[in-house]
Amino acid sequence: QVQLAESGGASVQGGGSLRLSCATSGVDFSTSCMGWFRQVPGEEREGVAAIDPDNRTNYADSVKGRFTISTDNAKNTMYLQMNFLKPEDTAIYYCAARGGCLACSGPGCYAPEDFTYWGQGTQVTIPS
Repeated sequence: QVQLAESGGASVQGGGSLRLSCATSGVDFSTSCMGWFRQVPGEEREGVAAIDPDNRTNYADSVKGRFTISTDNAKNTMYLQMNFLKPEDTAIYYCAARGGCLACSGPGCYAPEDFTYWGQGTQVTIPS
């Protein structure tokens, strides 16, 4: 059974940093693509970043250069390091996994509809 659990969300001042974690069970990182997504109430869920089994990464333009996605296979955990945070980064952040994915490149890598397994989300707030 696949389970994902996010942690690390908080309220921080603009320009600050946070690291989100996604603890997983039942996910084989060698055959899965992983992603981070975010959602503001009333808006659609958007892809933020994705990583494939060969550690190729893809980022939405809005976070490129500020956010870094990574995985630690030994800990079965994925991370999202977020730097230079802005008020528009405020959202609920979700991690997700999709199996049977050996390689991925481009914006299609973080299309929410392609991901099967989801965590419950963690709130990130950057006050204006």
